[in-house]
This record gives sequence, structure tokens and C-alpha cells, in this order.
Amino acid sequence: MVKTVINYFKTGENKPVLSDDPEVIKKVYNQKRWSILYGLVFGYGFFYICRLSFAVAKKPMLEAGVLDIKQMGIVGAVLMFVYAIGKLTNGFLADRANIRKFISIALLCSAIINMLFGAVSYFWFFVILWAFNGWFQSIGSAPCVVSLCQWFSNKERGTYYGIWAASHNIGEGLTYVGTAVLVSWFGWRWGFWGPGIICIFVAFILFRLLADRPETCGLPHISDYKKDYSAGKPSKASIGKLQMEVLKTPALWIVGVSCALMYMVRYALIHWGVLYLQEIEHYSLMQASFMVGVFPITGMIGAAICGFISDKFFNAKRNFPTLIYGVINLGSLFLLFYSPPGHIIYDIIAMLLFGFSIGGLIVFLAGLIAIDFCSKRAAGAVKGTIGMMSYIAAGIEELVTGYLIDMGKGTANGEVVYNFDYVIYFWIGASFLSIVLAALVWNVKPKE
Repeated sequence: MVKTVINYFKTGENKPVLSDDPEVIKKVYNQKRWSILYGLVFGYGFFYICRLSFAVAKKPMLEAGVLDIKQMGIVGAVLMFVYAIGKLTNGFLADRANIRKFISIALLCSAIINMLFGAVSYFWFFVILWAFNGWFQSIGSAPCVVSLCQWFSNKERGTYYGIWAASHNIGEGLTYVGTAVLVSWFGWRWGFWGPGIICIFVAFILFRLLADRPETCGLPHISDYKKDYSAGKPSKASIGKLQMEVLKTPALWIVGVSCALMYMVRYALIHWGVLYLQEIEHYSLMQASFMVGVFPITGMIGAAICGFISDKFFNAKRNFPTLIYGVINLGSLFLLFYSPPGHIIYDIIAMLLFGFSIGGLIVFLAGLIAIDFCSKRAAGAVKGTIGMMSYIAAGIEELVTGYLIDMGKGTANGEVVYNFDYVIYFWIGASFLSIVLAALVWNVKPKE
């Protein structure tokens, strides 16, 4: 049984090149590349609506007495910790997997779990289901990066990586607007049922759009097709050996910690931003969801252009653009938390800047920098290792944030109120340290 499952998901055998005519190869390659790019952007965006549904439903679930703040922190942390382990495991598996099957079936399973999550009412059921959701969600990112490395060459990878990385902003935007509408109109359960139904259909679409490696489709290796050997000839070492080299690279771990701190800040606003704006800025659910929902718009822009900028204007070097994005991120937090209260325009500008900067930092810190200086055939291991560190940090953030907010809980006019002062210091400190660590790998050179 296990062997059958492994054989189903593993990458196929190389096929003979389908034609000696370069025009035929070009036509097939272009068709496949565009289909895969559409599938990765479209599909990964929808992974997010099955992960972030809980963030939108928190306030209604609090009001309904379904979960309290500490329990929400535990549920969120469980997803992050399982997600972290899954990122590492599934990242290593992705280097050997048929990406088409791996991604589409993972999204289908996550969608089914969301449907079940919206149907239960007991704390431990929430914990168990969200843990399983974390596992299947962890399959999304690394296989996408592996597919990008398989179908796009070194000199163009930054551009297409940025376009793909912008896709998560599509999912975030749909979640904070579309899911908020469902919750406001039909109750918190539809915040999970709606995304689940949609993603079941999306999973089947992905099964048609994505593909295995070029060599399994009768096409040459991407480096040979593009005549792009800017990082050297493709390595002939075994995947296992290349993956072990990844783990022995000190710069990878520095980038991983920098990314982990950035993810603390990212998920602080993704998971707690709606609640912060409701409790501290006194926006309604729709207003708060809209406010958090605007940052994916500029996040998409920040992600989409950062890879292109680093490819075209910095000779595929990511160091200086990373610093710029980091400084913007830190500034956006100060503007959001310390601007005069009651000025919605300041909050909107802060969210737009936050989204723009996080979009670029996800591209650079969460994969592209490390993929540049590690073997492309071990891209899944690179993405998985950094992802593991990032989501362990995000899980810690969930627990610490829940604890710090609960610690500042009080009453006013007979109602429970929450103080965010301590947790704001925590979030800003993480952003600053992330910038410092990213600067330590300024001069690391790329390799095949």
C-alpha cells in the first residue's frame, strides 16, 4: 500500500526528446511553461483561503463562545508547528515528486478538512483538524518552487519566482474580503465551508494545468533549452547528496532565521490584524477585514516586481533590494501602531506599505536568496528547510501573541477589552532583527 502511494507520487522516468526540430520543442515548451505558471499562481493563491479562513472568523467565534483567545492561539500554533514539520519533510519529497499530483491532491485534502472544521464545535476537534490542515497546506510552497526551477532558467527565475510569489496575495485578498462577507452574512461556519467548496474545484483544475519535469515530457533540461549556464552546468550528483549539502550551508541557516523573524511579523498581522483593528482602532468586522485585505494588493505588486528588479537592475543579486524592502516593512509597523488614532488614511497607507514590503521579503528571504546559492536540483530541500524554520517561528508567534494579548486583558464599562502594547514591541523587534540578519549574507555567491 505504502509503496503504491510512493510510486504514484514520485516523478516519472525521462523520455526521449520528442523531436529534433527546435521549433517543435519551443512550441511545446512554451505551452507547458505558461500552463504551469498559470497553475502555480492560480493554485497557490487558493491554498491560502483554506489556511486563513480561521483568521477572519476569530471575532465571531469569540462572540459565539466557541473558542477563547488562548484556545485560538493554540489552534493557530498547532497548524504552524505541523506546517513547519511538513514544510521540511515535503520539501525534501518535492525534489523527487510529480509536482502535478503532489500539489493538486494536497489542496483537495485541505479543502475537505475546511469543510469538516466548519461542522464541529469542540476545542480538540478544532485542534486535530487544523493540525491535519497544516500538513496538507505545507505541501503547497516547496513543490511550486521545485516546478519553477525545473521549467525556468537561472537568469529568468527571479522574475517568474516573483510573479508566483505574488499569488499568495490573491488568496489573502480573497480571504479577507470574500470570506469576511460569508461570515458576516451566514455566520462563522461558512467562513470554512465556502473556501472548502471552492478549493475542491480548484484542485481538479490544477490537475490539468500542472506537469512533471520537462524531461518526463520528452523535453530537454531547462538549462540546455535556454542555453543558460550562468550558475554552471547542472550538477550530476545525486539528489540526496545535494540535499545534504543544503543542510551544511551556514548562509542557509542565517537566511532561515531572518525569514523566521519576518514570518513572525507577517503572520502577526495576517492572524491578529483583524482583531487588533477591531479592539484598538474600533473598526467593524467588515472594515477591519477590508483594512487587512488591502495589503495583499500591494503585496502582489511588491512580490511581482522585486524579482524582476533584482534580475534586471542588480544582475540577479538580491541583497540591496532586500534591505530596501526590510526598511519599508519596519516603517510601516511604526506608522500603523504609532500614528494618531482615528485617521483611517494612516492605517490604510501603513497596510499598503506593509503588504508591499512583505511581498518582496517573502520572495527574497523565503526562498530566492537561498536557492541562488544552493543547487537548483535541491530547491525543495532549500524551501523546506527555510519553511520549517519560518513556520516554527510563526507558531511561536501565535503562542506568544495570544499570551501577551491575554495578559493585557481587562474590563471597561462591563466589557472585556484587550491591550496590545506588549505584543507590538514583540512584533517590531522581530522586524528589526530580521533586517540585521539578512545583511549578514550580503556577499554570498550563487552556485549550481
